[in-house]
Amino acid sequence: MAEQEQNFANHARFVPPYHYVAFPILLVNVLYRLYWLSGGLTFDAILDVLVGVALIIVALFARVFALGAQDRVIRLEMRLRMRELLPDDLQGRINDFTPTQMVGLRFASDAELPALARKVLDENIVKATPIKQAVKDWQPDLHRV
Repeated sequence: MAEQEQNFANHARFVPPYHYVAFPILLVNVLYRLYWLSGGLTFDAILDVLVGVALIIVALFARVFALGAQDRVIRLEMRLRMRELLPDDLQGRINDFTPTQMVGLRFASDAELPALARKVLDENIVKATPIKQAVKDWQPDLHRV
């Protein structure tokens, strides 16, 4: 089955076993354990609630840590691309880009990157969404977390 073409509207990544199976099961478990706790405060009931909450925390942080590692790789990738593609007057400003700006710029084609990078700095566009929306020649990233 061929991958759907990636663009701004569909670039967010959802992993059905994580987002639609595992996490809802963990959430239902916590809600059930809280309901069970209302039947009486026992050590076992309290421990069940705490374990349920801990499992949700582990699941959330597993996602956050993976996205954090991905963002570090994006920053490195974008710095390397910018060193190759930006004109001399922007070379000295590569470190002025925030990680969020780099995440937004990552989808721009090599031809589009210099002008869009200049616009981001000149207009102080700080959020990734408007930067992504400004990309005209979307380059997909099919290996994201």
